[in-house]
Amino acid sequence: MKVMKLSETNEFKPGAVNRFILVQDSEFFKIVNVNIEAGVTIPVHSRDIDGDLSMQVVEGNGYFFGEGDAKIPAKKGDILISEIREPHGVKAETNMRIVVTIAPPF
Repeated sequence: MKVMKLSETNEFKPGAVNRFILVQDSEFFKIVNVNIEAGVTIPVHSRDIDGDLSMQVVEGNGYFFGEGDAKIPAKKGDILISEIREPHGVKAETNMRIVVTIAPPF
C-alpha cells in the first residue's frame, strides 16, 4: 500500500504547466498531478493507444475541451472520464490542480 500526499506537489510555474508523476509502478496504471497556472491551456491532444483516463479537479476551475467546440466547465470535485484516444485538453481560469489517472500508461 502507498499513500501519496498532494500537499507535497502544490507548486506552480509562472505561465506554465507543472507535472508530478505520483505513481508509475505498473505498466497498467499511472497517476500524475498536473498544476496549471491561471490562463494557461493544455491544448487538445490524444494518444494512439488503447486505455482510459480520468482527470479530477482538486483545486481551482477552468474548462475541459474535446473535439470541435466542446467546452465543459470544470471546478473542484469534477471528473472527466474518456478514452486515451479521445481528444482532450484543459484551460485554467484560476490556478488549477488536476489528478490524471491513466490505464494503461503511455
